[in-house]
Amino acid sequence: MKRKVISELIAWKTDKNRKPLIVNGARQIGKTYIINEFGKHEFKNVVYINFETNATIRGYFDGDISPESLIPLIEAHTGERIRATKTLLFFDEIQACERALTSLKYFCELAPEYHVVSAGSLLGVAVNREKYSFPVGKVDEINMYPFDFEEFLWAMNKEILVEEIKKYYAELKPMPNAWHNMALEMYNLYCIVGGMPAVIADYKANNSFLTIRDMQGKILNEYISDMAKYATPATSMKIRGCYDSIPAQLGKENKKFQYKVVQKGGTATIFGEAIEWLLYAGIVHKCSRLEHGFMPLKVYQNLSDFKLYMSDTGMLAMHTGIATQIILSSLDVDNIFLGALAENFVAQTFAAKKTPLFYWKSEDTAEIDFVLQHETEIIPVEVKKGKRTRSRSLDIFVKKYKSPYAIRISQKNFGFENNIKSVPLYAVFCI
Repeated sequence: MKRKVISELIAWKTDKNRKPLIVNGARQIGKTYIINEFGKHEFKNVVYINFETNATIRGYFDGDISPESLIPLIEAHTGERIRATKTLLFFDEIQACERALTSLKYFCELAPEYHVVSAGSLLGVAVNREKYSFPVGKVDEINMYPFDFEEFLWAMNKEILVEEIKKYYAELKPMPNAWHNMALEMYNLYCIVGGMPAVIADYKANNSFLTIRDMQGKILNEYISDMAKYATPATSMKIRGCYDSIPAQLGKENKKFQYKVVQKGGTATIFGEAIEWLLYAGIVHKCSRLEHGFMPLKVYQNLSDFKLYMSDTGMLAMHTGIATQIILSSLDVDNIFLGALAENFVAQTFAAKKTPLFYWKSEDTAEIDFVLQHETEIIPVEVKKGKRTRSRSLDIFVKKYKSPYAIRISQKNFGFENNIKSVPLYAVFCI
């Protein structure tokens, strides 16, 4: 299945100032598969090392970790030659071997002619433990995410629909109803299936929502297993409590993350480390509140006031147990959690585009779901689950911070009136 990250990998391969590469991301998003595919198409051979499963290889890194010493040992173990410019040397689950992570520094300094790529589902967690020494300044990094909606449409053989969405987004003219309705149906399907490649493949093979729920449950169990593996029992319980609270947090009218929802009397002191773990593991996205809508936005964020979204909307739907027929209904169903799903979908899409996540709330009740910084412009973005889109918050923000226009994301077709761009939910990847 086609992934956008391939173009980033190719750009890294051809960069003259290339350093060893680390591909970060949560479990089960397809890092191993896509790096191996990249290697098969772009190199003569791929030498693959999995540090979680290969104890022998881990032992090689206990001694001399210079490339001159390591390469002959790896060649002897794998039976494959490692040739500069022709071989992709792939270190998978590198967080399981501290010295392998350190060795990237020496590949950078002593053997830059080799193409070395590494991946780690919990690298962010691992390097924040005391014993890990991250090779700062000696590696390139790429962050990888679950399939976004455009990639999902590619996987579902809807390439023509993608092109139609892009065309009408550029023109901001209403898309014909047949296309519009088909795209909304695919958006609803994505909210159930999500962006985990194994889940998408399962749905394509079985066309069943029952089997994908089982698959998503297995992924959740892997997350829980990692919590136990990389955190103390007490911290694991806090991590699980924070993760389990996200549907309840997003289901509130005020979606700000509140520690008391996790546990009565909960505070940042008690649960701060657990939230950092979830962020480092790539399982959640953090959206910080802005005190003001001025440029640069990052200067005006309130670090203690934030919302948490799950990194995969399909996992959120599974975790809540919301009935699939409610999501699939073509009616403007009055279910408050559909709004939370829509908001999570937008957050996931923006995160995959490497767009920083901010929201704004005034001193009274006005609130903007997302605020974007584009060059010299600050753009407010409002998300609605259905077609009823009346709201005064956009007007308040535009007047207060002199935004050139606003964006409203909903089930309504493309359009532009009253200085508001109407963007259907299925076209968020175009923004």
